[in-house]
Amino acid sequence: MHKKDPIREGKMETTNRTSDYELTVIVPVFNEESNIDDLEKQLSSFLPQSLYKTCVMFVDDGSTDDSLQRIKIICNRNNDFFFLALAHNGGLSAALKAGIDATESKFVGYMDADLQTAPVDFNLLLPYISDYEIVIGIRAKRQDSFFKKMQSRIANGFRRIMTNDGVQDTGCPLKVIRTQNAKRIPFFTGMHRFLPALILLQGGKIKQVTIRHFPRVNGVSKYHLWNRLISPFLDCFAYRWMKKRYINYMITEENYLEQKNG
Repeated sequence: MHKKDPIREGKMETTNRTSDYELTVIVPVFNEESNIDDLEKQLSSFLPQSLYKTCVMFVDDGSTDDSLQRIKIICNRNNDFFFLALAHNGGLSAALKAGIDATESKFVGYMDADLQTAPVDFNLLLPYISDYEIVIGIRAKRQDSFFKKMQSRIANGFRRIMTNDGVQDTGCPLKVIRTQNAKRIPFFTGMHRFLPALILLQGGKIKQVTIRHFPRVNGVSKYHLWNRLISPFLDCFAYRWMKKRYINYMITEENYLEQKNG
């Protein structure tokens, strides 16, 4: 008599719901409880207007305030909102990488939770994503302090010299990437500052588009002199080291994949 395999009998098949969409917008969140309600309003308003069928993936980066609970609440009442929670605060690059790894839509977008960029401006980037591997925003008339803008200008200039990627505003959080390219990006702390340069290493093309920028209304900036200026300088040297050792390949044929019906 055939015995049932208890492991097989108890196995449950799971489906990644992001695969039902063309674009997944990743929103890393760390202690942004005062912005969650506004995020819900702006994102739920954008989704019906999006040029592609779009969902939202919140990534809670070990928040110590009420952000995660509020994210769970808005995900429960919005069918196109999803979330994942990291066990502890790993930083923006870790949260972004976790979101990319969890995404199965054709394209992946990224925006900050501070709402200094508007979700609806993804529609300024999306017309170009079929021709470019990454499309990024350039913040027009930045609504930041003089000191913050000066730090960013210095860091951007040094990064352009070190990477030669030609990107004007790599710190702009509004970006769209082809998911297959995003998943090939190597993970390291500070990775989010080099997304365009890392796409170039794959032989990809970059498009830059001017978008709007707004002052922060709620919450507190998580950036200071170290992680806006000094740390990016150090990361540039790490990028140069990795660039010389980066492995890039493209498969032309294979026979190990098999299509199965049902």
